[in-house]
Amino acid sequence: MAISNIHETLLMYTKQKSAINEELSGVMFNMVSASRKTADLQQQYNEKLQAVYYDPDYGYGTDEYMVIIEQFENDHEFELASLEAWESELELEKNNLETQLNEITSFENSWTKLLQSNIKGDFSYGGAGQ
Repeated sequence: MAISNIHETLLMYTKQKSAINEELSGVMFNMVSASRKTADLQQQYNEKLQAVYYDPDYGYGTDEYMVIIEQFENDHEFELASLEAWESELELEKNNLETQLNEITSFENSWTKLLQSNIKGDFSYGGAGQ
């Protein structure tokens, strides 16, 4: 009876690990997505700078050029800060899930050792193992 209860507990841990791994996969996907968005944002920013640099009306050498560049930089820094905050949240969530996964794995290992001990005890019960 005790062995079946331990098996049930081990199955519960397996189910929990599976759920956490699924969440962790989602977080990792979002981290890749955030990195891609950062790269896309940087590319768009570079394209804007290049376009305004060569613009005949507002390009390099005009009075408006520095004002436009400053506005682009402010907007870009704001968007980057937003993405960095999201990445920080994702990193924190990833670390939390990995900690939970490590705890469950540790519990699972303990229960597995207990199961092995119980099985060994059942086979040696009655003097057969003495």
